[in-house]
Amino acid sequence: MGDFGTLFPLAIGFIAVNGMDPAGLFIMMGLANIALGLVYRLPMPLEPKKVVAVTAIAQEWPPTLIHSSALSLGLVWFLMVFTGLLRRIVAITPLFLVRGIQIALGVMLGWRALEMMAPAPLLGLLAVVVAVVLRENRYAPAAVVIMGLGVGLMAWRGELQDMAVFDVTLPTLTLPRLDEMWQAMVLAGFAQIPLSITNAVIAAAALIRDYFPDKAVSERKLMLNMGAMNVIGSFFGGMPMCHGAQGLAGQYTFGARTGGTPILEGLIEISFGLFLSRSIADILMGFPMPLIGGMMFMVAIQLSKGALKLRGWRLALAGITAVVSVVTNMALGFVVGLGLTHLLRILKRRGSLPRRLSRYLPEEESLSDE
Repeated sequence: MGDFGTLFPLAIGFIAVNGMDPAGLFIMMGLANIALGLVYRLPMPLEPKKVVAVTAIAQEWPPTLIHSSALSLGLVWFLMVFTGLLRRIVAITPLFLVRGIQIALGVMLGWRALEMMAPAPLLGLLAVVVAVVLRENRYAPAAVVIMGLGVGLMAWRGELQDMAVFDVTLPTLTLPRLDEMWQAMVLAGFAQIPLSITNAVIAAAALIRDYFPDKAVSERKLMLNMGAMNVIGSFFGGMPMCHGAQGLAGQYTFGARTGGTPILEGLIEISFGLFLSRSIADILMGFPMPLIGGMMFMVAIQLSKGALKLRGWRLALAGITAVVSVVTNMALGFVVGLGLTHLLRILKRRGSLPRRLSRYLPEEESLSDE
């Protein structure tokens, strides 16, 4: 449940604003989570594609346009893998730039967490305290305790009995429209591509290597995963899905260490879709969001810790990448950081940098060297 903070708000928007079928949305996400848990046997992150989700909610896209965006992006991921384009991008990407992206994600997630905690800061602080005290507790996991507190508060207020409507619902067949596939790419898909490459693929793969060095997953496999689950999900009411470094950091922060995590999360999501489709949006909207904000704040700290070991030029370039990413967007931050890194290396080879500066410049390295 450590990554529910990024799922809740967007799932609410998809259902309440866009009119997506909750059964298809949650059941397809649940099935994807279970498949990832069984295949990789680690807490593989799975979350909504944020650029598409925010744009779709803000512009009130119809469900067919959302499904079409999932199909078109899924095909793009397959194309990038099979043409070798992803491999070339990974080969020129230094690990310290990925740390910069992680810092940016941590800052943005932390700021959003504080905003969610603002209406009831004591409740948010309670979540932080619970997360710290119970972080290593196997019998009362922090995330479960915090979610239990939220449900308990809703029950105490008398909200659950009015919201919960149990009924069995199955996802329906949805047919993405070819004419909407290009429209979805223009509106949000092209902007989503660099974000997914940096956060959902490169940063996620690096974080998996940090947390589980004996179970490393290649960038190629992560992108193939995204291609498969988006293409399949688009025909059964699923939302555009991807991996994400913050999702993995969230699960790891609250104790996730095995494939049992996504399997359990998947079963919860399938239960939501099957039995609570008629009321899940109201239940999620009624949940005390300051508690989720407290959880997200802890995730933000965990996500930024990877940069603590950086020194010298690596730290400076990671910092520039992070600042540009926060001020503008992660795609531009990544491009600026990568461009500066290779420009400095060219100047070093030509002898155009002062010796005392050039000796601190990182040697050639990429994620493929790890």
